[in-house]
Amino acid sequence: MCTSYEANPNDARWDVFSLFPRSEFDYKPEIYKDYFAPIFRRGGDAFETVPASFGIVPRRHIPPGVKVFDTMNARSESVAEKRSFSVAWKNLQLCLIPCLWFYEPNYEADPAGKKSVRWRIGMANSNPLAIAGLWRQWKEADGSLSLAFTMLTVNSDEHQLMKRFHKPGDEKRSVVIVPPTQYGDWLSCGSPDEARSFLQLYPAEAMRAEPYPLPPRKPKAAADDRTQSLL
Repeated sequence: MCTSYEANPNDARWDVFSLFPRSEFDYKPEIYKDYFAPIFRRGGDAFETVPASFGIVPRRHIPPGVKVFDTMNARSESVAEKRSFSVAWKNLQLCLIPCLWFYEPNYEADPAGKKSVRWRIGMANSNPLAIAGLWRQWKEADGSLSLAFTMLTVNSDEHQLMKRFHKPGDEKRSVVIVPPTQYGDWLSCGSPDEARSFLQLYPAEAMRAEPYPLPPRKPKAAADDRTQSLL
């Protein structure tokens, strides 16, 4: 499961995404749950780039008393049945998520599965990439409309690269990387069956992965001291 990724910067390369307008809004370099980032989708007879939050059911829309659940990823095998995703899937609310890297936990240094190292995965040629996803519209408390999205995933137990991630013994999963030549076709699918034909693993030889640990957390006491010094 991919729960964070590095968005393609707004001022960086966009030639790979030539079908889509450059985004006109700011967003953080690393995208986590409920962060807004650009997605590509079909808007009428054209393609558009719009802001959406990561996780197709944002935390702010989970009713009080309901346990918070994650919807950053949607399993391709059950996407048509799961309540969080089924309407978007059946209505072909397809999108692409542009990014430079996506992150996964690697436990190879600890076979017991207690400690992982964050790795980043991208293209072997260093190009930006686009991940297949679904989008949904929400009405906010103030009456405004917003969008949210999820990444589609497939089994990767036999994939040379993606089988290296997640806890030992767990099923291996991978996001779906869509080749640039298929961007328009993916967003123009005419049926769920056609869309499902795109949900394939990307060739391992065209991918690159490397350790990319999270920076050490600053000691809480030090952070508290700095806060006090500003008072």
